[in-house]
Amino acid sequence: MSDKKTESEPEQKTEKAQPQPQKETKSEPEQKEQASNSEIVGKKIFFLNPSANIQNQIMDELSQQEYEVYSAKNTAHLTRVLKKYPDSVVYINLDETQKAEAEKWIDMISTAVPDIMIGIFSSSNDENLKNQYTKKPKVKCGFINIKFDMSKTVLQIIKILESMEVKGRRKYLRATTEDEETATINMPSGGGDFVNGSIKDISVVGFSCTFDEDPGLKKNNLHKDIQIRLRTMLLKAEAVVFGVRSEDDKNVYVLLFTNRIDPDVCVKIRKYIQQNLQHKMEQFYK
Repeated sequence: MSDKKTESEPEQKTEKAQPQPQKETKSEPEQKEQASNSEIVGKKIFFLNPSANIQNQIMDELSQQEYEVYSAKNTAHLTRVLKKYPDSVVYINLDETQKAEAEKWIDMISTAVPDIMIGIFSSSNDENLKNQYTKKPKVKCGFINIKFDMSKTVLQIIKILESMEVKGRRKYLRATTEDEETATINMPSGGGDFVNGSIKDISVVGFSCTFDEDPGLKKNNLHKDIQIRLRTMLLKAEAVVFGVRSEDDKNVYVLLFTNRIDPDVCVKIRKYIQQNLQHKMEQFYK
């Protein structure tokens, strides 16, 4: 991990584009706002009906590479979300989706959401089947055979995503946790005492938090033996106080991890972020 940490807070912002009340398509100003947001925070990547192997190997690895990935179980749920995030990337697992349904849905979503980009997963080697989908204008993200080495498949996908600049200018995914009780912090405050607090957001760069009793942390001070709980995971780290701000009559502290952070801790933080974002996205599916 690089020791150059210049961001006051981890960067995963929420798009503000809103659908028109009586239309499924966005007005030109809204489309420009959406495109502008995506250039900054990146595009979302959805996997329709992913198999266990796709979830555990491809999606997990993409999330470790700081891509924002989600799974969706049916086309109705996904259609609803794509109208909110119209320039997303969608990968369809053809082995778990009826081919007639997939083809019909691609034609429909390509009309309803013109900026969408689609890719196909399949274990089939049928060239006719491949040509049937790749000739569609919106299938720009490849027809990927998942019979082969998954590690090579991941590299193939990353190459495609990089060519389309899917990450935008964002470097790190961030999970907001202030409305949850799944992310807490415990750290020494001097004199042998420990203080408990709640994490407001977190990325592999650092986190912001509030404390039950304000410890009066000083900017640039290094703090060791920090314990972070993310759901059932207990992580240990050290961090430097980057800054403090006042919010709702409480001090919110921003701490950045040092470059000595354990790589395994980064893996677990990214895993938590992916689960956190997936949980929030599922609220839109309902």
